[in-house]
Amino acid sequence: MRRFRRFLLAAALASVAAAGPAAAQAVNPAGAQPLRLVVGFPPGGALDTLARALAEQLRLGGEEQVLVENRPGASTRISIEHVKRAAPNGRTVLLSSNAPLILFPMTYRQLAYDVDRDFIPVAHLAEVPTVISAGADRPYKTLQEYVRWVRANPAQGSVGLTNLGGFLHFATLGMAKSVGVELKPVAYKGGAPLVADLVGGHVPLSTDAMGSQLELHRAGKVRILAVSGTRRNALLPDVPTAREAGIDAFDHANASFSAFVPAGTPPDVVQALERAFVAAMQRPEVKALMARTGLEATGLPGATVSRVLATERNFWRPLVQASGFRSEE
Repeated sequence: MRRFRRFLLAAALASVAAAGPAAAQAVNPAGAQPLRLVVGFPPGGALDTLARALAEQLRLGGEEQVLVENRPGASTRISIEHVKRAAPNGRTVLLSSNAPLILFPMTYRQLAYDVDRDFIPVAHLAEVPTVISAGADRPYKTLQEYVRWVRANPAQGSVGLTNLGGFLHFATLGMAKSVGVELKPVAYKGGAPLVADLVGGHVPLSTDAMGSQLELHRAGKVRILAVSGTRRNALLPDVPTAREAGIDAFDHANASFSAFVPAGTPPDVVQALERAFVAAMQRPEVKALMARTGLEATGLPGATVSRVLATERNFWRPLVQASGFRSEE
């Protein structure tokens, strides 16, 4: 299965490359050191796919060497700290989910980085839609039906997810408060074991990135009951938002991917990167590839990232504090 997914990724990236020259221009002239895109996950995931599509567009735009560096570990903190220590010359760029930059400062007793002090946002790259889902053979077909079921069966209120301390963890706690039932978040080591238990009937509900469950939903093995956020997803137009189902705890549960450089990077270098990254992510073929991966390409300036970080911090801080959760790592 993993080899097949890698084959599909390679084919998709080939189609992106064949689509024609990128709108983005090279960030640095020929002969510069390689441009390194640092990702805190192993190869094959959604952010890795985005990084490789972005790298291909930058090469087509004239950037001689663009390397994707996978530095997984410590819930992506290894990659974040690596870029923090890099020379501030625009040749090492962090591609990160917003959760480690928003929630980790609220849940870790000590971090080796300060987002505002140590990094400059370059560009907002993509939205990461998330979903609430159940096995296809479960007796509830909608989120409202699940709420009625779990109220009648409170001992079965476990909810599978892929990590504790993320948006979906705290959204689940918010839903528990809303429905008046203790919902226990159960962490899995990745989306694959989570969906295996979901399909097998070992966990009654799950919440995860849409991309990890979309094809199973289409195949009828998983039923997506609701999407996070405040609007329906174009890939699932018939699936309501959690808010439409009466649960507003998932309004801010979608993640996003953005690019950052170390503090001290010259403004003209940051601006050149911003132009190149925004143009690359707005290419139709990149948008199409991201949609196939379960992402929504955005391609917005760094100022958007700053606004998103500030807004999301204000939203999540009281909820995280009320939970009393602290990371044990």
